[in-house]
Amino acid sequence: MSDPLETSGLVVVDKPSGMTSHDVVGRLRRYFRTKKVGHSGTLDPMATGVLVLGLERGTKYLAHMVADTKSYAATIRLGAATTTDDKEGEVLSRASAAHVTDEQIAEGIAALTGRIMQKPAAVSAIKINGRRAHELVREGVEVDIPARPVTVTRFDVLDTRREGDYVDLDVEVDCSSGTYIRSLARDLGAALGVGGHLTALRRTAVGPFSLADAYRLDDLEDNPRLSMSLDEALIRTYPVLEVTADEAAALALGKWLEPRGLKGVHAAVGPDGKAIALVKEKGKRLSTVFVARPATL
Repeated sequence: MSDPLETSGLVVVDKPSGMTSHDVVGRLRRYFRTKKVGHSGTLDPMATGVLVLGLERGTKYLAHMVADTKSYAATIRLGAATTTDDKEGEVLSRASAAHVTDEQIAEGIAALTGRIMQKPAAVSAIKINGRRAHELVREGVEVDIPARPVTVTRFDVLDTRREGDYVDLDVEVDCSSGTYIRSLARDLGAALGVGGHLTALRRTAVGPFSLADAYRLDDLEDNPRLSMSLDEALIRTYPVLEVTADEAAALALGKWLEPRGLKGVHAAVGPDGKAIALVKEKGKRLSTVFVARPATL
């Protein structure tokens, strides 16, 4: 008997520059011949790198996917500020960064590392009164998004290039979900008094999913395939709770089990190695959070 979840799982795409996340969804719908495709979070058209998508029942899992941390490689240009905080916007101001020292840059980066309050880029997917901020900005509406707490755990400069009035910094950043790398570029430039914006951005990891898991779109067009099954996705993302065949059958029906002192969400895995559900203790019950393999399949 074939596995009903054989075509369900995750596809990690190395998104090319110039495409929206929705464009990638459209491509995968065509390549895999299914309408059931969704993504776990947008990536700017300018940016490249890791975009996690769900197929078939994998789309239901995306809402439960743990991706609290993200990693990026980027290039920050000091010496100009733009309307979008990246190279695609109009230049708002220019100021020579030739005098800025490596020590001053290091101090500015240190101030943007750790738990900080960050004002998101105006050109973002954040909704304001039901509308995306970037849509309002492009219509000429002035947008003011309040600062919010984010965590930058790593902000390293790999290379510094000085050319005329500009200083280009190749950086790597590990941060909490919801952190805007464009805003880091903007704020670093502002702190140094010369303005700053991104000229390149590549997402290298989303939670436990990295470029090592990713396929290029042209590879998928020739050979559409999952990066990982739904079983593999659950097991990679959450600690595993081994359950008996009878317990697995109960969870598949959405029933609860006796508690066993667990903290947080676990992936319940049956004796056959299949992930049945995500479970979490609530009071005196071990309840399902998400049923990967419902009995109705």
